[in-house]
Order: sequence, then C-alpha cells, then structure tokens
Amino acid sequence: MAHYKGAAKEAGRAATLLKKRAKEQEEAEAKKKKIEEELAIGNIHNKFATHYDAIEQSLKSSTIGLVTLNEMKARQENVIKEREQQLAKKNAEARLIEKAKEDKKKKDQQKITMLSFDMDEEEEEAEASVDKEPDKEASDNSYDAEDFREEVKREETAEERKERKRKKRLGMNPEVDTSFLPDRDRDEEENQLRELLRQEWVATQERIKNEEITITYSYWDGSGHRRQAKMKKGNTVQQFLQKCLESLRKEFNDLMPVSVDQLMYVKEDLIIPHHYSFYDFIVTKARGKSGPLFDFDAHDDIRIVNDAKVEKSESHAGKVCLRSWYERNKHIFPASRWEPYDPEKSWDNYTISDRNAVRITVK
Repeated sequence: MAHYKGAAKEAGRAATLLKKRAKEQEEAEAKKKKIEEELAIGNIHNKFATHYDAIEQSLKSSTIGLVTLNEMKARQENVIKEREQQLAKKNAEARLIEKAKEDKKKKDQQKITMLSFDMDEEEEEAEASVDKEPDKEASDNSYDAEDFREEVKREETAEERKERKRKKRLGMNPEVDTSFLPDRDRDEEENQLRELLRQEWVATQERIKNEEITITYSYWDGSGHRRQAKMKKGNTVQQFLQKCLESLRKEFNDLMPVSVDQLMYVKEDLIIPHHYSFYDFIVTKARGKSGPLFDFDAHDDIRIVNDAKVEKSESHAGKVCLRSWYERNKHIFPASRWEPYDPEKSWDNYTISDRNAVRITVK
C-alpha cells in the first residue's frame, strides 16, 4: 500500500505539470487567434479599397485651401509612403510574434521530452529504494513543496546539460561562403541598416534646407534696381518673389495691385518656374546659359571669395520683373534671350553671336 501511495503522489505531480502545460497552450492558441483576427483581410477588392480609402482620408485631412498640382502630387506620394511603412511595420511585428510563438513551442516540446525521461528514472529509483530499504517507505512517500522545487531544479540542470551537448556537436563549416543563401536574420539587419541610413539622409537634407542664404536680385523695369533678400535653401521661387514683392511695394507704387503670380524670376537668362526651390538647383548644380544658377561652392566658382553661402553680385544677379513687361518687350534685348528653364537641357556649351557674326562660347 505504501508503494501505491507513492505512485499516487507522482501521478499528482505529473497531473499538475500537465495542467500547467495545457494552460500555456491555451494562452498560445488565444494569442494566435487574436493575431489572425487582426491580420484577417477580406477579398482583394476590399483590401485595395481599404488601403486607398485610408490614403484619401489622410490626404483630405492634411490639405487645406487651394494647392498646386505638383504640391498635391507630392503630398499624395508622402501619404502613400507613410501608409506603406505602417503596413510593413505591422507585418514585421506579426512575424516577430509568430517567431516567438514557434520558439516557445519548441522549448515546451523539449521540456516535455526531458520530463518524461526524468519521471521514468525517478520511478526506477523509487522501486530500487523500496526493494533495498523497506523501512524508508514513509519518508519516500512524503512529498512537499520543497521536494518539488528541488526536482524542478534538477530538470533545469538536465536541460542545461542537453543544451551544452548540443552546442558541442559538429556544426557547419565556418569557412564556407553562405552569403548567396537566403538568411532571414541577415535580411532583417540589412533592412534596419537601410532604414537607419534613410533617416540620416533625410535629416541631413532637412538641415541643408533650413540653412539661410543671401540672394542678390534686381527688379527690372527697363533698368535695374538691385536689392538683397535672405531666404532658406528650402524656400521656393514663389516664396522668394512674395518676399521681394513685399519689399518693393514700399518704393514702387505700380506694384501695389500686383500679386506674386504676375511676377517672373529670371536667372542666367532662364525663366525659373515658381514651384522650384533653391535646394533643387543647389543639389543638382544646375547651370544656366551664362553660368551656374545657384552654385555657392567657393571651390567651384572662383568669383566667390568671401562667403561661400552668399551669392555675390559678380555671379549675375537674377532679375525680378512683371510678366506684362516681359510680354511687351520680349523682342528687345535682354528679354529676347530669355527662355523657360528646362531641366533636361544642357547649357555647358552655349554660344552667342555678336553683330560681326563671331560666335562666342560660354562655359
């Protein structure tokens, strides 16, 4: 009877462990079901409808008043990029949760295997102790919390021994090149590195756009009236013309009823569209007919000797004029040489013909 009671104690301990494992499995299944419900997507029509509805709603909420077509396209591209990053982040989190669940499942299976072997060994030891020492049956049958903790420690020690043996086994040859094989961890590291570099690049460009520059311009109404304006590299030509208009209205009464859309900015004999920014010409080192449009590098332009951030008067100050004046005088010099800016056109070798038909190359 004493041996029967001891077996009942072992059976109770095993039942407790099985209940604990069953509870953990139920929790894992509940988490899996929750993730599947969150990631559940309907048919392909609903998928794209939901995606573009969210983009359209975000675009509507961020757009106030009238905007140009290019600004609208730029905002739409930014919203689409943000939406794609959100979806990618959500999918990555789901994959990480799935991986953690698989690792936990493997660890639970290893524990179950070791516990089954440990229970067999304990039963054999108990039988041997009953045959050799019948007087100690009462002490062997007494099972309390302290004994349970000791057995758990022994199980953990056995697991550690098994892990050490597994590490000592012969693995892959470290000298073999496996870079061409798919590796999820390596791909994840590369993606994180790309994202980090992208963020650093964006931060650098934002810092450049916020740098201030002093631009020399000339209000042209048949004669030049030279002025200066401080702007940021990220400002557009339209913002620059608006600031010029506010300054010129104090001296020229004919500009009082004029709006910024009625002004033109001409740089190096090229009519610059309003939607371009100074940053666009700086990073591309764009050139006009008679020289660089916005080149503030002291090493590239020897005429700039004092401040590399300041566009000196020697670098052909841009002209600010009315469109109506240009339409009336576009057949007369210097307006006869002006033409719209084309980013695809190269002006590296621009030629001018003088009255004696001598061709002069501008470089």
